[in-house]
Amino acid sequence: MTITELKSLSRRLREDVLNVSHNNKISHLGSCLSCIEILVVLYWRYLRVDITDPNYPDRDQFLLSKGHAASALYAALANRGFFPREDLFTHGQTGSPFEEHPGLHSPPGVDCVSGSLGHALPISLGLAKSALLKGSKAKFAVLMGDGELNEGSIWEAAMFASTHKLHNLTAIIDVNQWQGTGRSSSVMNILPLRDKWEAFGWHALEVDGHNHNEIEDALNTGSQIKNKPTVVIANTIKGKGISFMEDDNNWHYRIPNDSELRAALDELARDESLIDA
Repeated sequence: MTITELKSLSRRLREDVLNVSHNNKISHLGSCLSCIEILVVLYWRYLRVDITDPNYPDRDQFLLSKGHAASALYAALANRGFFPREDLFTHGQTGSPFEEHPGLHSPPGVDCVSGSLGHALPISLGLAKSALLKGSKAKFAVLMGDGELNEGSIWEAAMFASTHKLHNLTAIIDVNQWQGTGRSSSVMNILPLRDKWEAFGWHALEVDGHNHNEIEDALNTGSQIKNKPTVVIANTIKGKGISFMEDDNNWHYRIPNDSELRAALDELARDESLIDA
């Protein structure tokens, strides 16, 4: 796909998560909007997946560790063709597989139950190690939030991954600089990120998390590194794409009302940077 098409997809995913948030009263909108470009590059330019056979054994797998951004993942999977796009609008309803955090009965394409932070990277270790032992060419990508790095399980997993040379594993950190209760650096300072991950034995890259080309280049570079895992530090803006939501942590929990939804959708429709190369 061209960059123009990727940007158009990013806009469509933003429209989807906005509509679902408003119609179904689903929160965590800011956290969804910050990782849209990452998901678009993963599902349209990087991961080997088959929408007709989502669970085939040697597929690449994506694990959403920041499970509160499930709306963004569901939107990506719908637009990729794993299930009908209109199914998104059952999100959060009783009996729907589209739970607020990916659960046991998640829709096709969801590879990991998530919600409690700090779990998906440890889960990926077993998957990645098993694939290497079997000689599989499968790749594994894990998306975490920067606030999630407060969890000690992340750093134990980081040590294991480098010790066991899991070069088929890539961690992506959505560094939007916020978590539920405040600035990530104020709640628990985890900087400098790149130095920390390199000290833990990872190949570390830093990108603009809203630039499709930079994200893709980093993922492809990482896939060529041997004998160590890769981490992509993606600098993002919480609420990206909607001016009155950007870098405003109130949208971690707020749901747009009718007028806010109209304003957000109008802004996306007018923003040529999201559709033009």
